[in-house]
Amino acid sequence: MRLTLRRADRGPDTSDDAAEHHGAARVGARTKDLTKRLSAGDVAVIDHADIDRVAAEALVAARPSAVLNAAPSTTGRYPNAGPGILLEAGIVLVDGLGPEVMDIHEGARVAVEEGTVLVDGKPWATGTRQTPETVETALAAARDGLSDEIERFAENTMTYLRRERDLLLDGVGVPEVRTRFAGRHVLIVVRGYHYREDLAMLRSYIQENRPVLVGVDGGADAILDAGWRPDMIVGDMDSVSDKALACGAEIVVHAYRTGDAPGLERVRALGVDPVVFPATGTSEDIAMLLADDKDAELIVAVGTHATLVEFLDKGRAGMASTFLTRLRVGGKLVDAKGVSRLYRTRISNLQLTLLSLAGVGAVLAALWSTAAGQTAFGLVGAQIDDIVSWVGSLFGG
Repeated sequence: MRLTLRRADRGPDTSDDAAEHHGAARVGARTKDLTKRLSAGDVAVIDHADIDRVAAEALVAARPSAVLNAAPSTTGRYPNAGPGILLEAGIVLVDGLGPEVMDIHEGARVAVEEGTVLVDGKPWATGTRQTPETVETALAAARDGLSDEIERFAENTMTYLRRERDLLLDGVGVPEVRTRFAGRHVLIVVRGYHYREDLAMLRSYIQENRPVLVGVDGGADAILDAGWRPDMIVGDMDSVSDKALACGAEIVVHAYRTGDAPGLERVRALGVDPVVFPATGTSEDIAMLLADDKDAELIVAVGTHATLVEFLDKGRAGMASTFLTRLRVGGKLVDAKGVSRLYRTRISNLQLTLLSLAGVGAVLAALWSTAAGQTAFGLVGAQIDDIVSWVGSLFGG
């Protein structure tokens, strides 16, 4: 079922088509958790300021009819791509609805009239119905204020450097693990931009080099979905499946510097004895630091964050650690993000025709070089002469 989209001045639409445009509400404060239980035609109810690209692409993949956001989808902090992605996919986006929209009951029938959300036919909350024009206006304002965000990012970077200097410079605090990294290639998979396509493009590399496969949280499921088994899973375990955790990979739980590790209890409940790595940065950072400290020859990263907007997309100060981690790892790091876009082939019909003719020509040349082939060509030539003579007799006689 899909969401009702009507103009306020049209009045109620009682047609059969209108009845097909309602959607069942699926409510979740964490977008990445909500997308796991969204079905096509549902209405996603979220509380997500600055919808980032990864969250938007996950929503698009679930194919909801609409996204109702309690928070502003673009706050002006930086030019985030998420709202535009949703609109390009034909998904209705209403944001700034306020916390009351999160009180909608799971499964309730929801509709929208302009910026008003209706639950069981009664007004529930009012926000802003986004259009390409409103999104572009918001992004333009965000681009103008990006310099302030860059300054804050720089301050966060210096704070992190002071706090984690020993870890970054000397590897103090890196735990011992059973997985062997020394002298090997390491492929670190994060569920970031274009990770599926890039992982598929690296299939030959994986088969030939047999790298250590490290999944960062949900990146472990990406590795499994591609047909391989991760050697190690690193993260706070908030977006990885039980199937991945039980696949036999070594588990490294990312803990806070205080020692609190939210994912530790979940892993132990599955009967797995994990390694705990306390660090301030992100899980992809500690995966890189771990591989580098254990003398990996090369670190290949898929889906990780490399640009300023990607750092800001994560929406946390800890992303400054990614910037410094990349400096720390240095020449060992090869960023494979976007490789699928770089090597995507485009073969025209003319190229296919020429290739086919070249193949046929090669086969004919091979046949001509043999006695049997020359005999066959002679027989074919004789048949053609007979046909030509027959046709000529029809018109000449």
